[in-house]
Amino acid sequence: MRIALRIALAASAALLTLGVAQAQEKTLRIGTEGAYPPFNNLTSDGKLVGFDIDIAQALCDQMKVKCTFVAQDWDGIIPALQAGKFDAIVASMSITPERKEKVDFTHKYYNTPSALAVPKDSTLKGVTKADLAGKTIGVATTTTHFNYASKTYTDSTVKGYPSSPEEQADLANGRLDAIEDDIVVLQQWLDSPDGACCKILGQPSPQPVEIFGPGAGIAVRKGETDLVNKLNEAIDAIRANGKYKEINDKYFKFDVFGAES
Repeated sequence: MRIALRIALAASAALLTLGVAQAQEKTLRIGTEGAYPPFNNLTSDGKLVGFDIDIAQALCDQMKVKCTFVAQDWDGIIPALQAGKFDAIVASMSITPERKEKVDFTHKYYNTPSALAVPKDSTLKGVTKADLAGKTIGVATTTTHFNYASKTYTDSTVKGYPSSPEEQADLANGRLDAIEDDIVVLQQWLDSPDGACCKILGQPSPQPVEIFGPGAGIAVRKGETDLVNKLNEAIDAIRANGKYKEINDKYFKFDVFGAES
């Protein structure tokens, strides 16, 4: 009788432990765009892939939480975070003062410069305001690139697009004189058959930190300091243990993290 009682108690304790472990298992919902290769993109079968996705998964693994991903149009990504659709944005979002009024950020997880691309037969010689006067420049809206182009190229027509692929298509089809975007995004497109039409014209210089910020960070809802701290610790950990480099080298031939802060 005592043996049976002990077995029953042991079984109950095991079930209780399992139940507690399951209750403690956390899920971090990650919002991303899915239209910004090679950082994030949706495949034809609806799977999210790219540098942002792999980094987010590595951070979740480091934090020992389950990761789920939600594709969200760029223009609505901050409102969706604020509404609770997901817990964090990992979508190559530059850390800027304007955005910091709406969300909290981790420190950067990469930093790459802006650049302009033009058709290969373009007669443009540079990327200054004077060089591009009277020209039409395509840029994805609600991005640091759009803010820079709008403030800098005041003698040009700056045309906004929902995402990078639309501006790229219009440049390839002769509807634009130039496009501005992250140099890595542009170079990947130029290396593809769709981008064979075009070339990098140059990088704006200087690239003001008040517009472009210190790099791309992970955004969370205002006041969620504990999550920011855990994500920062995880970023530092994967940089130290080699996981970041493994992911970096899968996509790039250089360290996209940029200079150490």
